[in-house]
Amino acid sequence: MAGILAAMEETLEKRPAHVWGSVTVPRGKSVEVSLAVSESYSGLTLPIPIFVRRGRKDGPVLLVSATLHGDELNGAGAVRRLIADPNLSLLRGTLLLAPVINLLGFDRHSRYLPDRRDLNRCFPGSRTGSLASRYARIVFEELVGRCDYGIDLHTAALQRTNYPNVRADLSDPRVADLARAFGAEIIVDGQGPEGSLRRESCLAGRPMVILEGGEVWKVEPDFVDYAVRGVKNVLSYLDMIEQPRIEPTNQIEVRRTTWVRADHGGFLDMHVKPGNKVAAGAPVATNTSLAGATIEVLRAPLEGVVLGVTTLPSIAPGDPICHLGVLDPNPQVLRSFPLDSAGENQTEEHLHLLTAADLSTDEHAGDDTTNETA
Repeated sequence: MAGILAAMEETLEKRPAHVWGSVTVPRGKSVEVSLAVSESYSGLTLPIPIFVRRGRKDGPVLLVSATLHGDELNGAGAVRRLIADPNLSLLRGTLLLAPVINLLGFDRHSRYLPDRRDLNRCFPGSRTGSLASRYARIVFEELVGRCDYGIDLHTAALQRTNYPNVRADLSDPRVADLARAFGAEIIVDGQGPEGSLRRESCLAGRPMVILEGGEVWKVEPDFVDYAVRGVKNVLSYLDMIEQPRIEPTNQIEVRRTTWVRADHGGFLDMHVKPGNKVAAGAPVATNTSLAGATIEVLRAPLEGVVLGVTTLPSIAPGDPICHLGVLDPNPQVLRSFPLDSAGENQTEEHLHLLTAADLSTDEHAGDDTTNETA
């Protein structure tokens, strides 16, 4: 296995993070550069903006990317906040900020590229492949090729919303340390789908994690705050900034997930919100007729934490209703910290504001393992 990983790492040339064509970013300065990722139907070059912030000393390179799926805007809001932050000064290393990776999908308010492919299933890509494959190869060589670590920001898929959670391959100690340093309350273990940016980056020797949270077509302030706090935690962990980390009160790691699905069509009354802990057998939603008669009560098959839920109350048989992170019978809380003295820790109740507005929470109540977004 080590030989395979070494061979893959050799295929990705390490590029200087502060040199972009004819532009060299001086120490202690920040510069916006452009990366040509494709061409339009009229032959015009299509560039994406990259904001390069270089520290006063040499050090690690952290990539923070967003909108790899063109309709997932929460991450773009977080990266824009980081770009505009006048107090974000690096002691060492370089920070690469990419608010919109999938420009072609972004322009069409679509998850996908114009060739109907998911860019986040096409890495590491090919210089001679499809539109998506060529696009992926440019991003992989130019961005992943320049970084030492990465954070990729995502939201749930269409008609779903997620509680903020970090996803990472915890079998890799470097990735696990990065994930835990981010400071999310929930970490979901897994390599990620084949061809995804984070999976292929890790295989190329660049540890990367993703943050999942919120829903498409929105920039939700609570998610932006959460993401920015996590990125700064990682910068602190890498000794790139002089700022103490803000730790979660509790942090758990989820090794397995499952979906609760509807058996019948109907109209939902939800009983849980993202971030809730549920007992085995507890009702998560009631499926009713249009007149309100109970058709079925959907229950949690196991004890777990609600990672995400549907935002569409009208459902068909087989529709995913609730994504559960399965908890061990005696779950071990990895860390337990006192609240920050400044009160800056995100509490469960506060984070629920991120999703509650779009959910019905009527309280009357008469095996998939992955979320496709990342």
